[in-house]
Amino acid sequence: MVQIPNQQPAPRSVPTSADVARLAGVSRATVSYVLNNTSAVRISEPTRRRVHEAARELGYVPHAAARSLRAGHSRMVLMPTSEIPMGPLFSRFFNELQWALSRLDYTVVQYASLGLTGEDAARAWAELRPVAVLAPDTSALGPRGVTVLKRSGAKAVFTLGPHRVEGAHALLMDGRRVGEAAALHLLSRGRRRIGAIVPEEPGLELFSRPRVEGLRAAVDAAHLAGASVMELPLAHEEGSAARLAARWRSLGLDGVFAYNDEYAMLLMRALQDEGIAIPEDTAVIGSDDLMLGRLLRPRLSTVRIELPSGRGLAALVDRVVRDPGGEPEAHDVLGAEAVHRESS
Repeated sequence: MVQIPNQQPAPRSVPTSADVARLAGVSRATVSYVLNNTSAVRISEPTRRRVHEAARELGYVPHAAARSLRAGHSRMVLMPTSEIPMGPLFSRFFNELQWALSRLDYTVVQYASLGLTGEDAARAWAELRPVAVLAPDTSALGPRGVTVLKRSGAKAVFTLGPHRVEGAHALLMDGRRVGEAAALHLLSRGRRRIGAIVPEEPGLELFSRPRVEGLRAAVDAAHLAGASVMELPLAHEEGSAARLAARWRSLGLDGVFAYNDEYAMLLMRALQDEGIAIPEDTAVIGSDDLMLGRLLRPRLSTVRIELPSGRGLAALVDRVVRDPGGEPEAHDVLGAEAVHRESS
């Protein structure tokens, strides 16, 4: 019996830009211009279609590392992830931004910095040679970090948060506006002794502190007799809410801004379990305008936070990448509006 050895199929060679050029009947330079979306060279639409069809047929994908080496940067927009949960509102915003950037031929990469901040974080990000970086305020990126990124080839550096950083474009998100909107709403409903929930979860002070500052500033500016603000620490768990609700009557509060809708719903349930009527005894307002808050009884009043469209921000990033020589700009991107419902 003759034994036939198992034959493995010969490995297929990796398609190259030269293969795409031969199949499309164009030069390798044209392939490069088309697949790298180069705007400096005019390529006819039929030629672009032929190149894209040939690339799909062959399964050719441009080598990102080689392209980055030639250009000094990639088409990558780096978005370092925050260690703080951002909530559904900001998640939707960032998802829309990523989609819009991809439509502009950028690759969005979310990067976990593993606790790195400042210049150390910037050096880690710079190793990937991004063309743009959108850094959350939690990264504490300073001017030296911005310089590191720009020297590595980043054409656009943006920070997201309440502060500006020298050398970077700023997307300013001033949380004081949220607290101010909540305060003006409660004061307009006749409430004077106002509680301000301060989450005990680590890291959330970055968001809660500006909101409390905005709340307190608006109450002080109103100059109403008897108007005051009391800060109330609260952990996001039922036991903490029950303990706060058990001493609520002794606090003498007739209104509360509960940081966001999730803490508001937690507190409302605990107050109702203690027999405290909402809004008759205490008016409650949250923020973020979550759908679940509208399903409660009473329906939850809230501060609706307004963020820019992801498409508009993607266009801004693209504009700065294409023309990086201008002075860094600051863009105020957070708005806040109170929405009155039954809980207040």
